[in-house]
Formats: sequence, structure tokens, C-alpha cells
Amino acid sequence: MQFVEALKLRSKLFLLFILISLGLMSIGVLGAINLNAMKKNIDSLYFGSFIPITELNEIVQTYHGNLLTTMYKAKNLDMSQSQLVFKIENSLLKIEKSWNNYESHFKRDEELKYVDYVALEIEETNRYFFRILKAVKDGKTLQKLSIPLLEKYVQNIDSTVKKLINYEIEIAKYERKFFLNKYTFALKELIFVLVLIVFAVLLISYYVFKSIQNDQTKLERSTKKLKQLNKKLENASYTDSLTGAHNRRYFNLVYDREIKRAKRGKNYITFMMLDIDFFKQYNDTYGHIKGDYALKSVVKVLKEVLKRPSDYVFRLGGEEFGVLLVDTDELDSAKMAQKICDRIKKEKIKHENSKVNDYLTISIGVICCIADEALDENALITCADNMLYKAKENGRDRYEASVDAIYTIAA
Repeated sequence: MQFVEALKLRSKLFLLFILISLGLMSIGVLGAINLNAMKKNIDSLYFGSFIPITELNEIVQTYHGNLLTTMYKAKNLDMSQSQLVFKIENSLLKIEKSWNNYESHFKRDEELKYVDYVALEIEETNRYFFRILKAVKDGKTLQKLSIPLLEKYVQNIDSTVKKLINYEIEIAKYERKFFLNKYTFALKELIFVLVLIVFAVLLISYYVFKSIQNDQTKLERSTKKLKQLNKKLENASYTDSLTGAHNRRYFNLVYDREIKRAKRGKNYITFMMLDIDFFKQYNDTYGHIKGDYALKSVVKVLKEVLKRPSDYVFRLGGEEFGVLLVDTDELDSAKMAQKICDRIKKEKIKHENSKVNDYLTISIGVICCIADEALDENALITCADNMLYKAKENGRDRYEASVDAIYTIAA
């Protein structure tokens, strides 16, 4: 039974473990999905907006800081022809490279038209500078260069590209706002799922542990009942079913144990053999039902007189009883035996065919001694039996006690 209950408990604990594991796995998967989504948003925000703005700013800076400055110096003859060619070629190459990089990034459908327009403007502006470059390579100077026209081209491309930069900035703001909204929603969703999972696990755990507690309570009750049944069974195995006194089996157990204990402490040990006088005649006269009642009455009197935990009453067989007393000297043992005889007569159990009294009586053989290593356990029983025989010979309804006979027999 306990094995089956243990298996049930183990199964429930295993189920709880599986549920918690699944909950944690769900948390991990959801966390990974949301983190991956946040990573994509960050990529979109920074690599989709920040880098393109940087590239467009490089284009504007190259037109203003490099080409325009170079043209001013060339007009004032502050730069050699070879330097001028190098500066123009290098700047135009840088602009082309930055623009190609910008165009390679993801573009939305609504911005493609303006991107194409800016590309045409850059191409037109670059053709203007390529014409200047060709003139320089042909050996011409730039003293006659029209500054207003130069500034017009640069101002125009600057305005055009800055509009594209402002658009990219607005896109970056939109992406950031979208990212924050999505992040907030994902965070709330994750928290909600986590709370839901934790609540579910706690709820399931509560019912599982409640069930375990109920099973444990049932198991404890079953164990308690089993112990009580075992105790009853043990008592039944050591108790005479008719009278409730200890039986012969328990006598064999207790007698040996108490003799050894008395020997260790060199204490007094008393054993009495009791027999109902003319019990056969009582059964013949009143029947076995009355005879059983008489036996029960004798045991009741013995238990009332012998109240100490160390006083033992046994039914040894038929109408024969045994009493074992520890730490009781000769005088007290004799008083106890006389008290038993008197109390039995006070019960006034009618016995018409008794030769000693009109009521039921008993005879007792008493042996009392100090237990030592010389004491023979069997001799103690034999002496008590002899004293009982002597009590019967001397008229019954009495006790006979001896403290010397046991050593005589033992010798």
C-alpha cells in the first residue's frame, strides 16, 4: 500500500517538474523571439537611417568643403594644375562612392522617386565639375570661372541633398517611435505571458501539492490505523480471549525478561500460583457459562488488587492463574496474597458444592526471594506450585508462602 502511494506521489512530482520545465522553456522561447525582433528593429533604426544620413552628409561636405574650396583656390591661382586635377577627381570619386553606398540601402517605395530625382541632380552637378576638370586637363586656368554659377550648382545640390537628409531624419524618428511602441508592446506581452505562466504553475502546483497533502494525510491515517490494528493484533496474541488476562505466551516472554532484570539489580521477585477451589464441581453444578463468568470475576479482582505497571496477571490454563511481582518483599507479598483471597470471597459468587465455603474461593502458592545468579527460573515456578499444593492440603481458601524452599529445590 505504501509502495503504491509512493509511486503516486512520485508521478505527481514528476508532472509538476514537467510543467515547470515547459513553462521555463516557453519563457525562453518567447524571450528569444522578442529579443530577435528588437535586434531587427535596432538594425533598421541605426543601419537603415543613421548610416544613410552620414553618407549624405559626406556628399554635402565634399561639395562644400572640398570642391567649392578647391574652386576658390584655383580661381586665385593658389593651387597647381596637378593638385587641382587630383582634388577634383578625388572629390568626385568620393561623392560617387558615397551615393552608391546610400542607394544600396533599403528604400521604401514612397522615397524612391525623390531618391531618383536627387541622383539626377548629383549627376548634373557632377557633369558641371567634369567640364571644369576637362578644361584644367586641357591646360586652361580657372581665372574666368563664374563664381555665381559655381555657387548656384553647389547651393542647389546642397539644398536637394539636405531635403533628403531631413527625410531620412524623419524616417529615423518614425522608426524610433515604431521601435519603442513595438518594444513596449513586446515587453507588456512578455510580462503578461510570464505572469500567466507563473500563475498557472502556482495554481497547478497548489492543486498538485494539495493532492499530495491529501494523499499524505490518507497515508498517515492508514498508517495510524495499521499501527492500531497491529497493536490490537499484538495484544490479542498476548491476551487470553475469555478473561482479558495475559496468556501463557506472554507469560513466557515477561517471566524470562523480569527474572533477568531482577538478577541484574539483585531485587525481590515474587511469583504466585492461583487455583480456584473445586472449580470442576462449580462447572458441573452451574454450567460452563457460569464457569466462564467465575473466571472473569477472578481476573477482575486480580487486576483491581494488582494495579502497579510492574504487576502481571496471567491465565496459565483452565482455572489456574499466575501473578508476577517485582520489587515486592516477603511481607508485602504475603499481604497481597491474603488480600486477593479476601477480595474473591467478597464477590460472593455462590458455590454450593464447595467443601470449604458457600462462596467461590481460591488457593495461592507464593514464593518470594532476592534474585541472584544462583536463582533457577524453573525452580521458582516449581516452588510456587509446591506452595499451592500445600495450601490445598491445609484446607484451601488460603495462601502458603515460603522464602527458603526455592534454595532447597535449587540445591
